[in-house]
Amino acid sequence: MFRLIIQLLAFAFFSISVYARPSQKIKIKISLEEAIEIAKDQSPSALVAKHNFLASYWQFRAFKAQLLPSLNLSATLGNYNRSLVPLQNSETGEINYVANNNMKNSLSLSIDQNIALTGGRISLFTSLYRLDQFSSGKPANYNSQPINITYIQPLRTYNNLKWDKVTEPRRFERAKRRYLEQMENIIGNVIPLYFDVLQAQQRLAMSSKNYDNTMSLYKLTKERYERGLISKNDVLQLELRMINDNLSINDHKLNLDMRMLRLKTFMGYNEHVELDLEVPKSGPDITLNFDEVLDKAYKNSSFLLDNELELLSAEQEVERNKANTGIQANLNAQFGLTQQGEELGKAYSNPMDQQIVSLGLRLPIVDWGLGKGRVKMAKSRQELVKAQVDQELNEFKQNVFIKVIQFNNQVEQCNLSSRADSISKERYEYARAQFMDGTIGVTELNNAQNEKDNASNRYINDLGNFWQYYFNIRKMSLFDYLTREDLSAEFDKMVGN
Repeated sequence: MFRLIIQLLAFAFFSISVYARPSQKIKIKISLEEAIEIAKDQSPSALVAKHNFLASYWQFRAFKAQLLPSLNLSATLGNYNRSLVPLQNSETGEINYVANNNMKNSLSLSIDQNIALTGGRISLFTSLYRLDQFSSGKPANYNSQPINITYIQPLRTYNNLKWDKVTEPRRFERAKRRYLEQMENIIGNVIPLYFDVLQAQQRLAMSSKNYDNTMSLYKLTKERYERGLISKNDVLQLELRMINDNLSINDHKLNLDMRMLRLKTFMGYNEHVELDLEVPKSGPDITLNFDEVLDKAYKNSSFLLDNELELLSAEQEVERNKANTGIQANLNAQFGLTQQGEELGKAYSNPMDQQIVSLGLRLPIVDWGLGKGRVKMAKSRQELVKAQVDQELNEFKQNVFIKVIQFNNQVEQCNLSSRADSISKERYEYARAQFMDGTIGVTELNNAQNEKDNASNRYINDLGNFWQYYFNIRKMSLFDYLTREDLSAEFDKMVGN
């Protein structure tokens, strides 16, 4: 970790100074572990994952705010009205237009609280109203409501807040798990890029070394040919090998540059940085248990939460359509004190009590089966979701099983390819010594070199697959089987708490 911090600081310093010296480059030697941490810290994908989580966090905060009391101030200031208004004579029915010239001002302060259990809303408020009639020449009139309690209760309607109390905590928990999974996705993306570069580096190094070895053997072969010890065919074979090795060097240089560019772009590095990758040590010799991996996947991943929210959404839709079918009712009640007067003090003197109660009803007489049809459609979708969830559950179990088998098999593959790599290198050195002694010919030497190169490439490829399989399983279960700990993140730091 200390080494990683030093590398990041060095890169930051270089990024500042590179404008003064644009031709300079910095070379950083990193391991697979460090490449993973750097990608998780500064890659564009990491930034996207963080902001996706923050969006979910603020959505959850907004939901929690709905459950808390709110303090609200409202006012209407300087509502001036100068117009003609119709006035009808109650005896004759004649309508005359009279001048209206007034100004209205109002101020109210309320404490509002949603009730999730019932879907109702209770409010405690105070208000003051002033009316100035300029046309009559009378003084201003005040109307006060010192204290009032209002309660609004929908009857037989859909209670959205009650459902939010069930779904929103689950959505936020899913957002946490998805963030961890997205960070594991970053690891899953950086591993093949890392091993692509590593393999390109190795092939370039092997081609350069093979060229040097072939050149020295070519000189030896020419001397033997001149002494009549070997045929010209052996000389031509080595010369052709030397040319092919030289061609390979050029190809591998281009391939390395292309792969290095993809890796640096993903990790958030610019073109002034050169990376020197370390070959990881052999993977740990561990065997994963299917039942344990499946249990961790059920416990930690977002998969079951996805299914649970799908089922809740379908159930929610059924209840919404049931509630919107048939009779609709709303109960409104208000209790409090009120008074009016031509002076502000009188508007608060000896207030009178007031009560307002109303019940609103709505009953569709004929809807041609629309409401009933919507309920049946919602129930049908609910059954479909249940079937899909069951199918997805089986597919998830199968996927976990396959991943575990692949990983356990890859452990043995790495052990075998590592052994083959060691043996092929030893065999090549032995064949080279035999060639220099004149015991074997060029064909046998070339075969030994090809086997050595193929074994080295195979080992790097198998090692990359090992870590790819491991982190795929880690992503599915959000569990580190090496440290035996659940994956976690400092979510409080991310949101600034």
